[in-house]
Amino acid sequence: MASPSPRAPLAERVEELLAVGGPLPIVAAGDPVLRTGTERYDGQLGPALLARFVEALRLTMRAAPGVGLAAPQVGVELRIAVIEDPAPVPEEVRLVRGRVPQPFRVLVNPAYRPVGSGRVAFFEGCLSVPGWQAVVARPAEVRLTGEDESGRALDEEFGGWPARIVQHETDHLDGLLYLDRAELRSLSANETVARRWAQPTPEEAAIALGFGLP
Repeated sequence: MASPSPRAPLAERVEELLAVGGPLPIVAAGDPVLRTGTERYDGQLGPALLARFVEALRLTMRAAPGVGLAAPQVGVELRIAVIEDPAPVPEEVRLVRGRVPQPFRVLVNPAYRPVGSGRVAFFEGCLSVPGWQAVVARPAEVRLTGEDESGRALDEEFGGWPARIVQHETDHLDGLLYLDRAELRSLSANETVARRWAQPTPEEAAIALGFGLP
């Protein structure tokens, strides 16, 4: 399917995307829409179209599957993202990574800042960089501000894996990919991560591949 014209009004382009139905195509790394940043959401879509767009993001995220999806990943340069994580992981992983279930959330105009100086590093992947993972050191806790899809203010602290998810998705809205923050010596194919580096922490990978951890 041809991408909607970038010169068309944004609402018109979103209507074209949604007209096909089903999960939306996910934009892969190398497309400028992932690098140009986003414009603040200020009613550009209207309530009904926004609701349809959010539902399409949810459908696309679940079908991928992923635990988050930002609007630029479907070609829309709006400051909107969705997250959801059922966290079906072993108890050891849950404890080490702080990965706990997260209900479906819509983040509108989000921004984050670190809480404290703690940093943690784990392998991270991205639906726009399929097939690969790399270790990213991120703040262990962050304060997220913004709004939900109804315009209600968000001001919440996140820790553990949920903090990583909201940082990853908010970075997308600033034109950043996880690779921009990654230890590039850790870059590994998904199959290699599953076979060799599936431990709850990346300590063995750091020793074998020669990169540092916080």
